Amino acid sequence: MASLVTDYCTLCNDDGTSTEAVRWCVDCEVFLCTDCEKHHKKLRISKVHNTMSTKDYHNLPKFMKEISSQCRDHKKKYELYCSIHACPCCVMCITDKHQKCQEMKPLSDILKQVKSSASVQLFEKDLKDVKENLEEIIKHLNSRIKTCNSQKTKAAEQIRSMRKSIDDFLDKLEQEILDDLESKQLKLKSKMNTLLQQLKTQAKQISQLQSEFSKMTQYATELQMYVGLREIEKTTSEAAKQLEDLKSGGQLDEVNLKLTISSELQSILKDVKTFGDININTRPFTLQVKAGRKDQAQYLVHATPTIEQIKPSLLRQLTIPEDLKNINITACIILPDGKYLILDGDWVTSDLLLFSNDGMFMREVVTFSGLSNDSCFVRTNTVAVALVKKQIAMVDVEKNEIFKSTNISHDCYSVASDGQMLVVSSGKKSTIVNLNDMSHTILEGVVAGEIALFKGNIYGTICLENKVCCYTSTGEPLWTFMHHDIANPQGVTLDKNGFVYVVSVNNNRVVVVSPDGKTCKTILSEADGIKSMLAIDINRETGIIILSSETKVDNDDRKSYKTAFVYKI
Repeated sequence: MASLVTDYCTLCNDDGTSTEAVRWCVDCEVFLCTDCEKHHKKLRISKVHNTMSTKDYHNLPKFMKEISSQCRDHKKKYELYCSIHACPCCVMCITDKHQKCQEMKPLSDILKQVKSSASVQLFEKDLKDVKENLEEIIKHLNSRIKTCNSQKTKAAEQIRSMRKSIDDFLDKLEQEILDDLESKQLKLKSKMNTLLQQLKTQAKQISQLQSEFSKMTQYATELQMYVGLREIEKTTSEAAKQLEDLKSGGQLDEVNLKLTISSELQSILKDVKTFGDININTRPFTLQVKAGRKDQAQYLVHATPTIEQIKPSLLRQLTIPEDLKNINITACIILPDGKYLILDGDWVTSDLLLFSNDGMFMREVVTFSGLSNDSCFVRTNTVAVALVKKQIAMVDVEKNEIFKSTNISHDCYSVASDGQMLVVSSGKKSTIVNLNDMSHTILEGVVAGEIALFKGNIYGTICLENKVCCYTSTGEPLWTFMHHDIANPQGVTLDKNGFVYVVSVNNNRVVVVSPDGKTCKTILSEADGIKSMLAIDINRETGIIILSSETKVDNDDRKSYKTAFVYKI
C-alpha cells in the first residue's frame, strides 16, 4: 500500500510552523492550511485566486505539477503569450528574448475558457483516436509477424523442394551417363575379346609349327623338307599379312574411354552464385486508421512557411582555381559539416572535388574513369557517385578512396539516398538498393532523369516532358506538375518542409514547387546572375543551397567558367 503524503502549509512553514495544508493555490503556487486559506480569501490581491484541495492537486499528472505560472528565468508571473515562439512570457522576457516578436497577446485572452473550449474535446478525441490507431497497428504488426513466419516456412519448403528436384534431376543424369559408360565399355571389351581369341588361335598354330620345325629338320627327307618349308612360308606369310591387315584396318588402334562433362553442367559451378534471392518487397500501408486533425489550435502547431516566404539570399561563390576553370559540374553536395563537394564530369575522367566552408578549394578526393553524372551524400563520410558504366561507387571522403562498387542493371543517370537506401535512375526505370543487405528492387514506374528523396517518397524531373513528379517508395505516382516557368528541368532537391527546388535549364531559373505539387514560384533567374545551371543541393538543417552556374571572367561576356553559388533560405 502506498504511503500517505502530508502537505504542510507553505506560509506557516515560512514562519517555522508545520501545519497540515488543505488547499493549493494555483496562482500563488503555495499550500494553504485552513487559517491561511481564510486570510488568503480576504486579501484583495488573492481573493480571486483559484484554489483546489490537496487531494485534487495530487491527482494532477506529474508533468502538470511541474508547469509553473512564473517565468523560471526572471521569477515573474507570466502575463503575455508569444504566438511566434508559442510560449508564455513575463514582462521581462519581452526585452530579453522577444524584442522582435510582433504577435504578443495577453495570456488571459489565450487561457480564457480554455477548459470549456472545443479544443479540449477535440484533443480528448485525438488521444482516443491515437490510442485506437496504435492498438490497431500493434494488432496489424503482430499479424504481419505471423505472416512473415509463415512466409519464411513456405520459402524454406520451396528451397528444399527445389533442392530435391535438382538432386533428382542430377541423379537421373548421373544414372544415364553411367549406363552409357557401361554399355560402351562392354561393347569395346567384347570387340577386343573377339580379336584376342583370333590372335591367340593363330599364335597357337605358329607355336605348333615352331615345335614341329626341329623335328622336320631332323627326320624329314629332302623332298619332305622342301615341301614343308613351302607350307611354313605360306603360313607365316598369311599370318604376317593378317597382322598387317589388322594394323592398317585400325583394329589394333588404341581405343580409350573418355568422359566429357556437359558445359551446361559445368556452368552451374561457374555461373550460379546463389541459390536464389530473398527480397523484402514493400507495399503501401493499407490498414485504415483514424485520420488526425489538420485544424488544431494554431498556438499548438508549428507554422510551415508559405511558398511566397521563400527568398534565397546569396552567401558566397566557390573559388575555382585557374587550372580547374575548364570543369563541367554535373553534381554538387553540401556535407553535414558545411563543406562542399562538386563532381567534375567528363567523358574520359571525372573528379570529385572538395571545397571548404568558405568556398575555397581544398583537394581532389577521387578520380573515376569515364563520365559520372550525379552524386549524393549517404551517411557519415560516405557519398555515392553514379557512373554511366552501370555502376555506383561508394566513396569515403575522409580517406579519399572508393571502398565499394555496386553494379546496376541499367544506366546510372542520377542517385539519391536517405541513409538507408539508394535510388538510382536511368530515365526509363529506377532501382532501389538496400544499403543494409545491398539487395536490388527494380521500379519500372519511376522514369525520372534526376531524383531526390524525402520522407520515403521519390521526387524526379522528366526533362523532355517538362515535368516534376512525385512517387511512393514502391513506384506509384502521387502527383505530376507542369508549368510554363519549368522548361527542361534537371537537378532537384527538397527542403525540410517538403518544398521541391527544381533547376529549369532552358530559361535559367530555379523554381520551387509546393509539397502538394499544385503551385510554384521562381526564386532565382538570370537576373540574379545565374546561367547554364544543372545541379542543386540543400542542407535541410541549415537551409543552405548550393547551385552550379556559369559565371563571367572579370565581367567579360566573352569569357566564362563553371562554378557554384551558395544561398541561404
